Amino acid sequence: MDRIELNSEKQRFISFKSGDRHAFEFYFEFYFGKITGFCTQFLGDEDEAQNVAQEAFIKLWLNRGKIEKMSGVKSFLYTSAKTQCLDVLRHQAVKNRYKSFKLNECEIAFNREVLSSMNFDDVSFAELEALVEKTILKLPRKCKDVFLKSRYENKKNREIAEELNVSVKAVEANITRALKYLRVELSDYIVFLIFVIFDFFI
Repeated sequence: MDRIELNSEKQRFISFKSGDRHAFEFYFEFYFGKITGFCTQFLGDEDEAQNVAQEAFIKLWLNRGKIEKMSGVKSFLYTSAKTQCLDVLRHQAVKNRYKSFKLNECEIAFNREVLSSMNFDDVSFAELEALVEKTILKLPRKCKDVFLKSRYENKKNREIAEELNVSVKAVEANITRALKYLRVELSDYIVFLIFVIFDFFI
């Protein structure tokens, strides 16, 4: 992130804390799909996941004054979603005692265990993201450019292909190559990466 982008992000964060709804809408649009996808992995129900995500954003807005760092927005959303998902899974476990449900007891137990082990504090996010960025820099140039445009600029494969003047298959191949490399290099963090950093594309 260059200095201009950093200053822009800082100003957006300051505006958000002061109650600027446009700044809040930016965070909502940027993170809502990610939070929903995260919750869906554990709850097995997209409608329920969307409800949890919406609740996380309501709490974010109500508690915006308590967030001290820019990275705290992401941390707050995932922590809130995690807590609510655990509550939903506990409720599902109770319902399963009386009737069949989408998730069986083993799945619920596993999902609760994985969720409970996840730590979304500011330091963890900052450290992990720094490690991810450092690892990405080791990728071959074209592979790195494709990956960054896909994951960090949220561009579709066809857009990337047109921008870099390569085929869509070449874009797909480079993304696959990058993800394989990151899997190996960041194997100790693989569960966290699958559900958070790469938005479920690993």
